Amino acid sequence: MKRVNNKVVLITGGASGLGAADARLLAAHGARVIITDINHQQGEALAAEIPGSLYLAHDVADEAHWISVLAEVKKRFGQLDVLVNNAGFVNFSTVEEQSLEQFRLHLQVMTEGTFLGCKHAIPLMRETGGSIINISSVAAVKGIAEVFAYTAAKGAIASMGRSIAIHCQNQGYRIRCNTILPGAHDTPMTVKALTELAGADTEALTQLHDVGQGKPEDVANLVLFLASDESRQINGAQLVIDNGETIK
Repeated sequence: MKRVNNKVVLITGGASGLGAADARLLAAHGARVIITDINHQQGEALAAEIPGSLYLAHDVADEAHWISVLAEVKKRFGQLDVLVNNAGFVNFSTVEEQSLEQFRLHLQVMTEGTFLGCKHAIPLMRETGGSIINISSVAAVKGIAEVFAYTAAKGAIASMGRSIAIHCQNQGYRIRCNTILPGAHDTPMTVKALTELAGADTEALTQLHDVGQGKPEDVANLVLFLASDESRQINGAQLVIDNGETIK
């Protein structure tokens, strides 16, 4: 059964990692997938791999990019059914080490990028209804000293999701908004981050890599559920997917 057949889905940061896993799985279940990213080579390669998909260059921190990308989606498909705000990055710094420049960049890409996506996608989605899926992190609910700016950005995403869900409900838009909070998953970003954190300590890197680590497909399965009509009564939820790490 194709669970999102003919739904038009836009995935930011879709060229690799969690976003790429989302794109592959949703397309396999019948979605028409738009992959957006600043990694043009990987984005174009992935779109070539997935029949019927489209890659668009997209800096999520740039409002003009959001306007042009969504205009292209409307021109080509006439609608948008699902938005996955997935784009992000991580830089290791504690509150004392964090530079203002890097702090602002985290907020621009993840917090402002998610805000802009929701703001400009809602007018396109409100006629037919749909599902907004924002990707936060367990860092939003768990104290992690080494990723201060990332924690701030992801915490804001989690909070915004509730407000967006209620706004759309109050307006009668039939647009749901839910937030996924993944733990560590085996993606290029996570591997790079763990390598940076462990440094030359290969034993520590192996331990970090093995503890609680999931696969991108684990998150993609949850994205597929929230994108489908099976989750039509789930709205404003924050769903943690970390194999129980945050409750230990």
